[in-house]
Amino acid sequence: MCKPTHDSIAEMFSDYNKFALIMACIISGFLLISCRNSIEEIKALTPDLNLPNQSGKDIEVQYTDSAKIVLIFKTPLMKRYLNKEEGPYYEFPEGIDVLFYDKSEKPQSRVTAKYAIYHDKTQIWDVRDDVVAKNITSGEQLNTEELFWDMVKKQIYSNVFTKITNADGVYFGEKGFESNQDFTNYKLIGSRGSVNVRDEQLK
Repeated sequence: MCKPTHDSIAEMFSDYNKFALIMACIISGFLLISCRNSIEEIKALTPDLNLPNQSGKDIEVQYTDSAKIVLIFKTPLMKRYLNKEEGPYYEFPEGIDVLFYDKSEKPQSRVTAKYAIYHDKTQIWDVRDDVVAKNITSGEQLNTEELFWDMVKKQIYSNVFTKITNADGVYFGEKGFESNQDFTNYKLIGSRGSVNVRDEQLK
């Protein structure tokens, strides 16, 4: 059985280490624009409520390198919690939309999800609910309901059903997948799939 092409998927995930840089930009910018005092006053009056220490709406961050756009991060809502036990974390309850650009500043790949959370202490992203990672150039696409990105171990993985679609066919990881951060070395867990057969292969 043919396997998903590593080169195409790797290209789709190749800019993910730059995502760490944009996270730093988001956090620093977020600290400047958020309304901390009013939220802390409310929490002082209602200590049992799990209210965020900071929040921001309609956030859009552009990351550039040598005056060229590398990626654009968007989220309708971001909340920051200062959890004493687990450490601070950032919640994106209305999802994220990340668009990556190539060196010619053309859209190359896109990652969307309806929910995401980032744990500052462990540096782990937990992206959930209709997660789609698509290579715009090749059309290759990854679909899953939950995806983890461990920035310390430089690993991307999922423990739930995952589908990868490309020109060669459709492949499934019944129990998820494991990959390095650049997606150049990965495996589908509990894999199965179907292969597209071209006319020239039948002759």
